[in-house]
Amino acid sequence: MASRTSDLVGRVHQAHSFDFDALFRYASVNVGGFPVSPSSFTVSQFGHGQSNPTFLMEVVGGGGSVKRYVVRKKPAGKLLQSAHAVEREYQVLRALGLHTQVPVPKVFCLCTDPSVIGTSFYIMEYLEGRIFLDPKLPGMTPDRRTAIYRAISVALAALHHADVDSIGLGKYGRRDNYCKRQIERWAKQYIASTSEGKPEGNPKMFELIDWLRQHVPLEDSRAVTTGLVHGDFRIDNLVFHPTEDRVIGILDWELSTLGNQMCDVATSCLPYIIDLRPDRLDEGFEVTGIPEGIPSQSEYLAEYCSAAGKPWPGSTWKFYVAFCLFRAASIFAGIYSRWIMGNASGGDRAKHTGRIANSLIDCAWTVIEQKSLVPEHPLSVSEKIQVVLPLLCNKLFLTHGIMRTKCPKAQDWGEAEDQSLSNSRGKFVPRKEVLELRSRLIKFMEDHIYPMEDEFSKRANSTLRWTVHPEEEKLKELAKKEGLWNLFIPADSAARARKLISRILSDDAPNLLGAGLSNLEYGFLCEIMGRSVCAPQVFNCGAPDTGNMEVLLRYGNKEQLHEWLIPLLEGKIRSAFSMTEPQVASSDATNIECSIKRQGDSYIINGKKWWTSGAMDPRCKLLIVMGKTDFTAPIHKQQSMILVDIQTPGIHIKRPLTVFGFDDAPHGHAEISFENVCVPATNILLGEGRGFEIAQGRLGPGRLHHCMRLIGAAERGMQLMVQRALNRRVFGKLIAEQGSFLSDVAKCRVELEQARLLVLEAADQLDRLGNKKARGTIAMAKVAAPTMALKVLDMAMQVHGAAGLSSDTVLAHLWATARTLRIADGPDEVHLGTIAKLELRRAKL
Repeated sequence: MASRTSDLVGRVHQAHSFDFDALFRYASVNVGGFPVSPSSFTVSQFGHGQSNPTFLMEVVGGGGSVKRYVVRKKPAGKLLQSAHAVEREYQVLRALGLHTQVPVPKVFCLCTDPSVIGTSFYIMEYLEGRIFLDPKLPGMTPDRRTAIYRAISVALAALHHADVDSIGLGKYGRRDNYCKRQIERWAKQYIASTSEGKPEGNPKMFELIDWLRQHVPLEDSRAVTTGLVHGDFRIDNLVFHPTEDRVIGILDWELSTLGNQMCDVATSCLPYIIDLRPDRLDEGFEVTGIPEGIPSQSEYLAEYCSAAGKPWPGSTWKFYVAFCLFRAASIFAGIYSRWIMGNASGGDRAKHTGRIANSLIDCAWTVIEQKSLVPEHPLSVSEKIQVVLPLLCNKLFLTHGIMRTKCPKAQDWGEAEDQSLSNSRGKFVPRKEVLELRSRLIKFMEDHIYPMEDEFSKRANSTLRWTVHPEEEKLKELAKKEGLWNLFIPADSAARARKLISRILSDDAPNLLGAGLSNLEYGFLCEIMGRSVCAPQVFNCGAPDTGNMEVLLRYGNKEQLHEWLIPLLEGKIRSAFSMTEPQVASSDATNIECSIKRQGDSYIINGKKWWTSGAMDPRCKLLIVMGKTDFTAPIHKQQSMILVDIQTPGIHIKRPLTVFGFDDAPHGHAEISFENVCVPATNILLGEGRGFEIAQGRLGPGRLHHCMRLIGAAERGMQLMVQRALNRRVFGKLIAEQGSFLSDVAKCRVELEQARLLVLEAADQLDRLGNKKARGTIAMAKVAAPTMALKVLDMAMQVHGAAGLSSDTVLAHLWATARTLRIADGPDEVHLGTIAKLELRRAKL
């Protein structure tokens, strides 16, 4: 059964006694609404917990009304450096209480003057509720146990969703290398607690420290999981509502900082590993037997990952659990040292903590020696998580006053989506191999792409803007090794390439020619890439390279494939597509004026092009140029496409163009002039007059790739929008509580899902029926996706206010990119014309 908060108080320990009258005088002046002339004033001490001494202050007013407050102060005596910082506790509680709906007690005042009661202290709200000291929840029914553990994961997810920058906690701690720094900090604390004149240190602890140093997850160095960290998130640090199974207060913030949030999750999972009693340490209930109603460790972990949008920890989970056991051992060693010195806040119970510390060390080694603690992928959990549509994980709702969202932070989305997709039964359900690729892609994005966005942005806005960030090339090599390379290549195109160039492909050929996916299957992956502007090129799936490689795969001859396709497939070079011209309306390709004239064994090119995306990139070596080889031929037989080395004399890059101020360096959009550019006749694609044919074959998949990426961009906008709404307060309440926001975000979700299904339908038709018969649905998707994305991103920017218009978020850049796609690859009007003509033709039939 639970203990009432009022049941956990007793007499003030002699070692923690202070001047109660001085506290009364201070509270009378600094706590609003404090009774001025009370009939009774008493102070008692909370016995639960071993950290900063905590007291209950009860004041009985003249009419018999009782007001209760909680006082939390530093212990007296010499303390370990950086320990017991009540000032930081007050700071984080105040920020969360004012700006979020994370359940915390209200704080009234902070006193840093030690002359008042001997040490710094703060006064906060008293919460009448239940505290569960035993994580097995004895005396509770199975359904209530389930509800309580769900409430724990919801509260932790709400805490981890807090936007520290917007609530004034942006400098609350360093964001990178959290685990690495914590290992060193607690190692020093342990040494200080077991130094000369104190209890003897355990050799196994020093071996554990060495193991942890060698196994810090890569994500920790790049701050992928950075955010607000509680530091000691356990069930007995939570106050539950007196009758309802929801958290009303998260207590004991002494260890809070910014850092790797998976450490909090591991701390909350320790009861599965260990049963920590006041005088001993026993096995956790995953060994002794899980009480009915309590989820398994994997199920609880999946519930949290879904609510917080975190990736499944898999192989790194062992580290996090061992780390938490190590930290707990260091803390208990410190408590035991303070007990010996006579100033431990837990009283006589502290005498057992030395033995408990050693048991925790042994337990950590037991964990390390196990093969795994949870499945590599949450397959057993997915059967229990039923979500009807694959990507409706972004639902916003109020749960007993705690705002919660099942969308990721920047990074995430993946676990709930994969579970949903694998459980679905319908037309657009990817096969197992695609789901596995998708999971790997999401993890790669979280581990490597999102953490580098700021770095890439800084480079693109510096004097080095037209050079490639060295990290990009490293990430490309890593993507190759992980089998996430050239995923856009359809199986039929790959088959043609193998026939033509099988003898000259390297041993890496299977990887170079993609994973044999259909357009529909690639849609599930391309969307993920679209969530970051800088992601597609890392996987060699960025425009215009994908369209150019597709042209070569479908229409290039053996020599052309050898010279240009293989370097593109390998990612050694990049390319650009030169079609649009400044002096004519290029949406009607019959207007193109660039000439490609045959002279003997060569073609001579003259003309001006602009919006040649990618031509500014220093790696760009190939231009596919569209021009006219015969101005007298039938109107759709005049155009041809030719392969041009960008270093050919006569090619002049005039300037980079900007899109709403973005020059997209180092990729860039170039204006180019061609002045008597001489190109070998063998560079012509398919032959003269075949340009329109090639263009239509190229643009079908290319247009869909843009649409797929737009779905991802819109999802990123939804995620950022909801996070902002959950943490930003206006006119007395959160944006997420405003009726207009709730209506608008729901409409955005509806339109996003409609657009996604239309894009998937178009991809499916492209696979089954071919480009020509699918052109109507492709045209619909090309109109619908940018329109939807612009609406979602516009609202996301509106919710962010002035910040949404700046480069402090990715929203403005995503919006600018989406806006170009109402023009690029054919303006809306052209596609609407195609749709209308097909509709009229259908009516005549």
